[in-house]
Amino acid sequence: MSRKFFTIFENHKQPLASKTVFAKRVGKCAMVALCLLAVTIGVGASVYHYIEGMAWIDAAMNAIMIMTGLGLTDTLHTFQAKIFTCFYAIVTAVVFYIELAIIFAPLIHRFLHQFHLEMGRDE
Repeated sequence: MSRKFFTIFENHKQPLASKTVFAKRVGKCAMVALCLLAVTIGVGASVYHYIEGMAWIDAAMNAIMIMTGLGLTDTLHTFQAKIFTCFYAIVTAVVFYIELAIIFAPLIHRFLHQFHLEMGRDE
């Protein structure tokens, strides 16, 4: 694969990206984060639906509540669901921080890149 495929940001020798390129970059990162969020909620909702026998809406709500750290709204009755919830809470906490990093990466990069360009002008 080409090197261009792996580069998402401009390097320190390149000029600052235009606002259009930056907006597209933010949009792409937001879409990746949204897909990761959807997959994580989908896995949690599926497990609660099939193992615990919850309705889809209740299963999704419980998955979202665990992801946000608010806790379950229903009582779990099966051992498998309780064990899953323990691991799901830990994994979704990590996923939450990964999503924040994905969303804020273009913003932080632009700020640091602009700062670096301004520092280069002073020399």
